[in-house]
Amino acid sequence: MQSFDPSQPDGFNQTLDSTVSADGIPVIAERYTVPARCGVAVRLTAGRTLTITNPTGWQVCDFWAFNAAELHEYLSMPHVHTDLLSVFPKVGDRLVSNLRNPLLTLTQDTSPGVHDTTIAACDANRYKQLGVTDYHDNCADNLRQALLAIGTKAPHVPAPFNLWMNVPVHPDGSLAWAAPVSKPGDSMTFKAEMPVYAVMSACPQDITPVNGDEGKPSALEFVVHDG
Repeated sequence: MQSFDPSQPDGFNQTLDSTVSADGIPVIAERYTVPARCGVAVRLTAGRTLTITNPTGWQVCDFWAFNAAELHEYLSMPHVHTDLLSVFPKVGDRLVSNLRNPLLTLTQDTSPGVHDTTIAACDANRYKQLGVTDYHDNCADNLRQALLAIGTKAPHVPAPFNLWMNVPVHPDGSLAWAAPVSKPGDSMTFKAEMPVYAVMSACPQDITPVNGDEGKPSALEFVVHDG
C-alpha cells in the first residue's frame, strides 16, 4: 500500500501560479490577490505585518502560520484556546503554536470580530460527504499547493483560523453554518512574532452558506508592511 504524503494535494488549481515570488518573500507594500477558490503563501520576517482584506465581505479565509525554520511548529487552534481561554481571538491577542510559542499577534480587525476556530479545513472527502462526485477545490489542497509553489511542503494540515467564518456556538454546544457578518472591505492585520510562512485560502465552499447565502467564492487581497 502506498504511504500517505500529507504535502501532496488531491487535485490542482490556479494556486500553483499565484505565488508572490519563488520563495514566498513579498514586495513590501505591494497589494496581492488570493484568487477565488485558491491559496497563496507568504514569508514574513519577525516584526512585519500582514493585512488581509475581504473585498466582498462574504468571503472566508482559511488561515495558517508555520514557523519558517521548522514547519512542524504551526499555529494551533487548540493551543490558542488554552492560551486565551476563548474560542474568539480579538485585537491584542497572541496566537500561539503547537509548542505554545507566539507566532503572531492580531493587531487590527475592522469587522465585528466574528471568526471561527473550531472547524477543520474543507478537503476532498468533505465535498464527497456533501454529494460532490468530481474533484472540488478545497482549502486543504490550497494549503498544500501554496507551500509547494514556494518550494516547501506542508508536513500536516492543521485546523485553520477561519477568518470571517460565522459558526455560531449554541449554549447546548451545537454548531451551525451561517453567512459571514463582515462587510465589504473589512480587514485583519497580524504581526509576525517570529519568521513565519503565512498561508491564506479563499475558501471554495459553495454548498453550505459559509461564503454567504448565495455561495459564491470570491478573491481576497493582502499586503505586507514593515512594522
